[in-house]
Amino acid sequence: MKSSNIGGQAVLEGIMMRNGGKYSVAVRKTDGEIAVDVQDYRSVIPWKTPLKIPFIRGIFNFVDSLVLGMKTLMYSASFFEEEEEEELLTEEEAAKREKSEKLIMNLTVAFAVVIAVAIFMVLPYFLSSVVERYTSSRVLMTIFEGVIRVAIFLLYIFLISRTKDIKRTFMYHGAEHKCINCIEHGLELNVENVRKSSKQHKRCGTSFLFFVMIVSIIFCFFITAESQLLRVIIRIALLPLIAGVSYEIIRLAGNSDNVFINLLSRPGMWVQNMTTKEPDDSMIEVGIRAVEEVFDWRTWQKENL
Repeated sequence: MKSSNIGGQAVLEGIMMRNGGKYSVAVRKTDGEIAVDVQDYRSVIPWKTPLKIPFIRGIFNFVDSLVLGMKTLMYSASFFEEEEEEELLTEEEAAKREKSEKLIMNLTVAFAVVIAVAIFMVLPYFLSSVVERYTSSRVLMTIFEGVIRVAIFLLYIFLISRTKDIKRTFMYHGAEHKCINCIEHGLELNVENVRKSSKQHKRCGTSFLFFVMIVSIIFCFFITAESQLLRVIIRIALLPLIAGVSYEIIRLAGNSDNVFINLLSRPGMWVQNMTTKEPDDSMIEVGIRAVEEVFDWRTWQKENL
């Protein structure tokens, strides 16, 4: 299997697919029609060089993914907001509204990052401090902290998966993976072939986050500061490097069928069983539409398979 390098994300009642310099968002509206928006992809990073440097590119790609993910989520949500009276806006008013929405999106992304760091990096450290009463081994404390971090991550996924909207989003997530797997295994992209394709993929964001958890455990072994405050600060400061290393691992996994790499990817694939669900045919149709708007899969298959 060869990587197509196309990637995506589930959104509210739809799927976003990105291929190189373009991305599409396909959303199933309440009337059954599929709305599609195709845009040029613009990185939040104005320089191209950092996006090519190993271990550095992962940091910027992660930020890009957060911003694009939030933008496409807001687009999909716009179809399901309560109907309001149509407003006739002047050009100036429309520009102000767009600027306001962009500010809200950026603040939301920043807030989400802060909360994620607090819950998944700082909280496990303080919870693991109870072990200090029973042992002075830094190794045991670091392992215990890592176990708590992974447990919180899995518990978080389990809890959100119980809500109705998230369940459907996870079904669209499954449809996204199935479409990509269908293409990369040389099958024609249609509902029947997508339906029988796997809902797990090695380049999934879930696997990336799981690698972040594991890599963070390894990095924490090297934190030897005596001050508790300094230990917390170092953990936060190491996050960009952890993200960079995790990105390189997931990138390697997506482009390799090496036995060791496949074994390394297995835990992340298991976790995907929680974040991907089997989609129905209408969801698969949305995924196919999103792919075909930005990716000539027939030409790619002829040239690569």
